[in-house]
Amino acid sequence: MTDKPDAAYMVSVEFYDLLQAERDRRQAKRRFTQAARRAGRGILDIGAGTGIVTEVLLAESAAPVHVVEPAPAMRAALLTRLANLGADRRARVTVYTEPVQEAGLDEVVDLAVASNVVACLDPVTRRNAWKAVASALVPGGLLLFDPPPAAMPAGPRTVGRLGPARVGPDTYSAELTSTPCHETLRVTFTYRVERDGRLLREEREAFDTWPAPPSVIVAELREAGLDVVRAPSADLMAARRPGA
Repeated sequence: MTDKPDAAYMVSVEFYDLLQAERDRRQAKRRFTQAARRAGRGILDIGAGTGIVTEVLLAESAAPVHVVEPAPAMRAALLTRLANLGADRRARVTVYTEPVQEAGLDEVVDLAVASNVVACLDPVTRRNAWKAVASALVPGGLLLFDPPPAAMPAGPRTVGRLGPARVGPDTYSAELTSTPCHETLRVTFTYRVERDGRLLREEREAFDTWPAPPSVIVAELREAGLDVVRAPSADLMAARRPGA
């Protein structure tokens, strides 16, 4: 088992789709469908993971989709998902193995989305990411993302549970806990596989996240040249590149 941060999803990728795909798909449809249908130039999916959001964006739009996923483990799952799509949809996807701030995208999309990503960026990386997104958007282009936690909690707590999901005789589940750690909030996923009430395996993976109040995020977006606008749902923030 490992509970060190930045373990590159080597543990989580095994369990991700089984425990989170359906929830993430419903969330992506609710969050991004309308904006994807309006996109014409292209869509940027930042931190695509196993490709659940990517699949929704491809289904809801006829535009090219630029997919950023630096983690090799997640990218393997992403490519497996793309392999099961029709050739016409795969033809619209470009996969980037670098972080968005290193991808060199310049005015190629009118929509950028980041789902379950921004909290995982340290402040310097986050500010560089905003600048890269501003460059990737055409004038008038829209950015949608779920913001990081606004504040650091007082102490450790359980923040969620995933599953249970059955695979034959086995039951898969996960517990999520968060622990303040200096300036970061460490989120630990504890995965369990049980059979007939007996624990077969327990695996852990931890990720550092960086809380930031909305005022900080707004200031960073403006510094990057983006105008903060009203988001389509309460769990998102939105910004536009001015000029259209």
